[in-house]
Amino acid sequence: MSRINTNVQSLIARRVFDGNNTSLNRALTRLSTGLRINSGRDDPAGLIASETLRSSKVALTAATDNARRADTILSISEGGLQEVNALLLDLEDLIDRSANEGGLNDAEIRANQLQIDSILTSINRLANSTAFGDKKLLDGTAGFTTSSVTTSKLALVAINSAKVPDNSFRNVSVEVLNGSTFAFVSAYGNERAGTPLTIDGQLSGVVTLQIAGYYGTEVINFASGATQAQIAAGVNASTQLTGVSATTSAMTGGPTAVIFASTIFGSKGFVSVDVITNAVTGLNLGGGARSVTRNGVDGTININGQVATVDGLNASISSGTLAADLILTQSFGTTDGGSSTFQITGGGARFQIGPEASLSGQETIGVDSVSTASLGDAVTGFLATLQSGQTNDLNSKNFADAQRVVRRAVEQVSSLRGRIGAFQKNTLGSAINSMLVAFENTSAAESAIRDADFAVEASNLTRAQILVNASTSTLQLANAGPQNVLALLG
Repeated sequence: MSRINTNVQSLIARRVFDGNNTSLNRALTRLSTGLRINSGRDDPAGLIASETLRSSKVALTAATDNARRADTILSISEGGLQEVNALLLDLEDLIDRSANEGGLNDAEIRANQLQIDSILTSINRLANSTAFGDKKLLDGTAGFTTSSVTTSKLALVAINSAKVPDNSFRNVSVEVLNGSTFAFVSAYGNERAGTPLTIDGQLSGVVTLQIAGYYGTEVINFASGATQAQIAAGVNASTQLTGVSATTSAMTGGPTAVIFASTIFGSKGFVSVDVITNAVTGLNLGGGARSVTRNGVDGTININGQVATVDGLNASISSGTLAADLILTQSFGTTDGGSSTFQITGGGARFQIGPEASLSGQETIGVDSVSTASLGDAVTGFLATLQSGQTNDLNSKNFADAQRVVRRAVEQVSSLRGRIGAFQKNTLGSAINSMLVAFENTSAAESAIRDADFAVEASNLTRAQILVNASTSTLQLANAGPQNVLALLG
């Protein structure tokens, strides 16, 4: 062509040069950043996918850090509880030693009581001082709050974990089902009715009874002529040792009888009465039997529609949304068809251990107070009753009751430590491991989309460099073309 105003070949060469130069710059950018996608124009769909994956990685990292922080907090709680456990064992040791009245004088008893008072003070100090920063861990502030608890039906409500919606509450219903047997042991032929163990009238001769129950066995001698009231009193004098009490009851169409009953409700409670002496008149254990044993039966209780684990008057439930331990009152726990409802209004130590900032990503654990006013229960008694001047101090001589209170406290603290340990291992530990695996896989997916393949980009760089050099030379030749037209002018 012999035109000079428009150099089409030069325009083509320049366009190709620009494209090659763009490819060269893209390859250099990817090699310098290590990323295949540096802006939206590199891969719009890939950018959206990679940013979504990066968001997931951020959430997973934060949740993993939260879980590790929660583990640290609970480890501090465990440390405080471990020390409380040790102090409780010291308490039981002092009670056992003080019960050896024949080997201790009054000064030694007073010294032991001073040690008990000091231990109780230390337990209260641990309950109030164990903290993570300014967050108290064992004073009850990490426990759940409840409302509308009917204390005439529920003696104790301990919420171990619960998922409660923000600014809301969770209802908890407790039902003692129709047809359920009550956890009470009386000396009848079966759990609900039958031939009673009776002692009719007065004994015409000396009789020896062996009474056994949950706490132990006692052999009791009754003199000839002993009345029903005297027999009941003799049995009741050993109730703390046997777990069996006795009352008198007028039998329909018959004489007044002595009824033996376990003080422990449920399948653990039992009554065993054995006649050790030879037969005497006035004694009838139903059908002429000389040995009768009857066991209690645990009730059937539903909590939020789920069958609870029942042990006497104790009922517990553990599910993904609620874990709780309840102690029912005797009147409620032994009556068929009863029901009660209360609300969990909040509280608990809530940890965000999932990538989703919602209930599905949160786990809670209740850590109730371990102060002396809280350890124990209304049935057994509270640890504070061991303080000087209280009902179970050493001067009261209630060594058996004091020991039961301490053992109940040991059971509570040990159970709490176990729950915390299970939460750390099974909830936090598994969550951390799961999120680490999820982070690895998410990172791999993001890398496949976003990261540059250096082998490919190095090849692209070499190709682009060659093409840029070639297009530069071509552009020079194309620009020189119009100058050849000048030769036509002579």
